[in-house]
Amino acid sequence: MRNIHKYCISSGVAMVASVVLMAAVHAGEKMVVAADVGFAPHVMAKPGGGVEGYNVDMIEEIGKRLGVEFEIVDVEWSGIFAGLNAKKYDFIMAPTTVTPERAKKMLFMEGYLDSEMVFLIKESAAHIASEAQLKGKTVAVNKGNIYDKWLTEHQDKLNLTIERYGKNADAILAVQSGRADAYLASGSASGWAAQQNPLLKTSLVVRTGRYFSAPFRLEDAALRNRIERVVECMKLDGFFSKLHEKWFASPAGAGSTMVTVEAGYGAPGIEGHVATFHRPDCG
Repeated sequence: MRNIHKYCISSGVAMVASVVLMAAVHAGEKMVVAADVGFAPHVMAKPGGGVEGYNVDMIEEIGKRLGVEFEIVDVEWSGIFAGLNAKKYDFIMAPTTVTPERAKKMLFMEGYLDSEMVFLIKESAAHIASEAQLKGKTVAVNKGNIYDKWLTEHQDKLNLTIERYGKNADAILAVQSGRADAYLASGSASGWAAQQNPLLKTSLVVRTGRYFSAPFRLEDAALRNRIERVVECMKLDGFFSKLHEKWFASPAGAGSTMVTVEAGYGAPGIEGHVATFHRPDCG
């Protein structure tokens, strides 16, 4: 049985104790959310204990505004959707790309971060300027994510060898150690890895127009809507722009997902979107 590490966030502090990580117990509502800890810079284990990252800051802020204590459980990406539907947690806080296929099985809120696909390679390697230059290469990826799907769809055409890993850090290490020519993930993940490791650099960018969101069970529209109203307020008061600057060294661009409040609830144009008018929950 896979070990599940638990992180409990309360009052902006993540307290860690061995496998089970608990925060000070206080009166109030509690929820459990899932993350693939190690998918940098979104949710990362801190050397001294606890977790940090873009999505950790985001869920802490949502908790503060709602008066909710969030417990974070670490689940490998390949099993994270099954755990949601098995009701092991309330929703997924790990960055999840919205797709029409996923929207048939889960309920998405509006997006909070744009997500392009970016290849990561060794600093000493030649830049990959086009998809054609991927031919014959070995590419590492986090098993079961949207980037794995893209590689699988292009495998025959580009004669790719795909190395799949349960944890993001292991996929990046495969490039550093020479077991893979490249690694494919979001621009945030690949960019962060390149910032932290002088032996690596970003390369080919695949423009998708997609974005990250948080998925909920299909029957949990009320919870989705409740979280979304707070996220909308965080967009309006500049929280996400500051968060983007903190983790990616630049403010969120005008018109980007990080600052755009969508009409209704959910991802526009995707199954599960409801056009009902509402006001962001900024109280």
